[in-house]
Amino acid sequence: METLSEEKHQNLEDCALGKETPYASTYDPSCLYPIHRAAKRQQMGINPDALPFKGFDYWNHYEVSWLSEKGKPIVAFAEIVYDCDSPFIVESKSLKLYFNSFNQFQFKSMSDAAHVIQKDLEAILKTKVTIMLHPLSALANLATKPAFEGFCLDDLDIHCSVYNVDKNLLHTGNDWVSETLYTDLFRSNCLITRQPDWGSLQIAYEGPQINHEDLLRYLVSYRKENEFGEPCVERIFMDILTQCRPKILTVYGRYTRRGGLDINAYRSTEAVDFKSLNFRLPRQ
Repeated sequence: METLSEEKHQNLEDCALGKETPYASTYDPSCLYPIHRAAKRQQMGINPDALPFKGFDYWNHYEVSWLSEKGKPIVAFAEIVYDCDSPFIVESKSLKLYFNSFNQFQFKSMSDAAHVIQKDLEAILKTKVTIMLHPLSALANLATKPAFEGFCLDDLDIHCSVYNVDKNLLHTGNDWVSETLYTDLFRSNCLITRQPDWGSLQIAYEGPQINHEDLLRYLVSYRKENEFGEPCVERIFMDILTQCRPKILTVYGRYTRRGGLDINAYRSTEAVDFKSLNFRLPRQ
């Protein structure tokens, strides 16, 4: 099998996103394109060597297929997890192209396919990657929820006029609270294609109470933001952390599926086991 033998450039102009791209006719790990996290984090005032949060990126891929040794198509569902302290993320279109390169390729077994995927992703992400491949029947066991847990901000009757990110919209009161809030109104846009990325966000914290109306206005202010989902979640985390000064903070963004993939970024001041935190919301 071909292996990833050279370091990718980090210039987004070189990636396949937003371009007409031919599908590989057989297994091709060179499709994978890594994006360095450090530059975006430095723009947000985050020291890449001393992250103020813990967490993970959790990808679900619903369009996975290859051939058995007898040439029979196999279809599967994939869960891909890697830590937020990884130096790189994988560009989403490149991951789709990579998985599509399996379509006419033979693997001996599902475990063999999982081993190859893990090896290839760890090579470009420079971190441990957890790969779980399942037959489609296992989707019945993936938890589904009608919504995030907590108080829904979306029914607040507010006036919105700011659609460019403004952390100064965030304000707190004097009461010390522990609460969980969420919204399904979140939208940002792909950094390259400008296509909308729809998502749901959950914010759990302990600290001075954040004004709910202002928080919703702040989240709505991402509506014209052009950025990948993971940096959006990290920016929200940092803005709340610096503006509202909570003692404990968790921000969990789950994005609507596109091209068979949904991307879910979890950032928290507290350590957490990702195994209990994958589920499907209605739009996923």
